[in-house]
Amino acid sequence: MIMRSLLCKAACAMAVLGGVAAAHADTIRVPGDQGNSYYVPVTSLREARFRTTIRQQYDFSCGSAAVATLLTYQYNVPTSEQTVFANMYVNGDQAKIRAEGFSLLDMKRFLESRGFQADGYELPLSKLEEAQIPAIVLIVENGYHHFVVVKGVKGDRVLIGDPARGTRALERAHFEQIWDSSLLFVIHNRTEQARFNVAADWRVAPSGPYWMGVPRDNLFFTVMPKHGASDF
Repeated sequence: MIMRSLLCKAACAMAVLGGVAAAHADTIRVPGDQGNSYYVPVTSLREARFRTTIRQQYDFSCGSAAVATLLTYQYNVPTSEQTVFANMYVNGDQAKIRAEGFSLLDMKRFLESRGFQADGYELPLSKLEEAQIPAIVLIVENGYHHFVVVKGVKGDRVLIGDPARGTRALERAHFEQIWDSSLLFVIHNRTEQARFNVAADWRVAPSGPYWMGVPRDNLFFTVMPKHGASDF
């Protein structure tokens, strides 16, 4: 009962934190038995979703944020969106970029300048799953074209790094529907650096209830009452 009560309180606090405009990792104080208090670390869902996905800074910069996410979190090459944006904007068709955003050609040129060979391939998602490498894809949601990073595929779920909404999982059938181009933009060298289906990425999109987001590694020692010799 103590365990269930603690988890319920922590989950409720986490949901509240998720609605705060400036969300930060924090701890919550949970009153316990015998006047004791317990502190449980929590992270808002919104904050967690951008832990391994870089948020786009401009309406038309999903392409630069997707490239920065791909390099930083899927290839372990820390790269800021500002770096990608400035390089692709200076070297691209600026009028077209302002009107339509960055293109795959802009991304390809930037990646080549960093030693990565990338191209677009019209292939089914199953090929990406077999190769176990991430990709940038163009999806269409609510009438808008938008670049996201495919971070993993497990069964009927696809994990994407969305520069506008963070890391999230989609039903595979829904993903296939909004990914109408069937084009996978992938890096085809330095494959030994690629990170795909990373467990930490999937944690922000669990298939179970929200309380699973509460760290529970040490909860056994946290929620069990501490008895002294006089208690026996």
